[in-house]
Amino acid sequence: MAANTRTFATHPEATENQLLTLRRAREQWLGADDPVSRLHRRMATTLSLELLLAIFADELSRIVPHGQLTYRHRIGNQEFVYSTGLGGNHRCDYQLTLEGTCYGSLTLTRRRRFAEEELEAIEFLLSVLICPLRNACQYTAVEQAALTDSLTGIPNKRALDMALSRDCSIGDRHGDTCTLILCDLDHFKTINDTHGHVIGDHILQEVAEALRAATREGDGIFRFGGEEFAVLLPHTDFESARDVANRIRDEISNISVSCGQQQVRVTSSAGVATRRRGERPQEWVARADDALYRAKAAGRNCTRIAHALDIDETVS
Repeated sequence: MAANTRTFATHPEATENQLLTLRRAREQWLGADDPVSRLHRRMATTLSLELLLAIFADELSRIVPHGQLTYRHRIGNQEFVYSTGLGGNHRCDYQLTLEGTCYGSLTLTRRRRFAEEELEAIEFLLSVLICPLRNACQYTAVEQAALTDSLTGIPNKRALDMALSRDCSIGDRHGDTCTLILCDLDHFKTINDTHGHVIGDHILQEVAEALRAATREGDGIFRFGGEEFAVLLPHTDFESARDVANRIRDEISNISVSCGQQQVRVTSSAGVATRRRGERPQEWVARADDALYRAKAAGRNCTRIAHALDIDETVS
């Protein structure tokens, strides 16, 4: 069956006029200094949620003076909070929703009441913000997923590699002390072989909770791979890190998972290494891993420390 085809010819002059119109519109858009155009242009330059909110806060402050802007949104397993300025007695709260999905809450506070005209302006600018905000939230979620272990919900090895590089850079610039703990579950393969991977996975999830319980909010916890976990302790020397490692092992030893009529328990071994100035991430990890290997060789369920000057200390 023959098909009907049509050829549409575009007159060269018409194409040239369209291009000229587009060029003029672009120039007007780039040159426009009204709040909406300026906000659109600035927000189109980033997918960073923090930078996007900083841009919005800056543009909003030119129109509606406010004391404090606070944004909250849970993305994956993490609570994202952005706040700038100082608060006041009067506030207005907004739930930022697009197509039935909530992308966080935003609160503005200041010392004097917001006028109706100001509230209208805020709501209009929020309507300009919502689509870029959705894009930034989705980008953050994808970025977070790439750095999160799907089983335990804690950062993965890729996130650890980034954190090690960051802490090495900070340590070399400012001389900050940072200590790495590598923690490995003892005889975990036997648990998997005897009780199955469902029980093994449950134990790994419980270990992640134990790490959270044994560390501070500013410490970094990571699943290094398999049954091995890592903990980064900023501003912590080896003596304090040794106490943390033992606290972690105590928390892990308290884990008990029901398997029929049996309670499955697990112990762990730990290796601790405080970073030397100028040490590269892989060298730092290698010293912590060597300390962990010595803990395993010593009978497991213990901690071994690699001192900064290669002096080994045994800790049961």
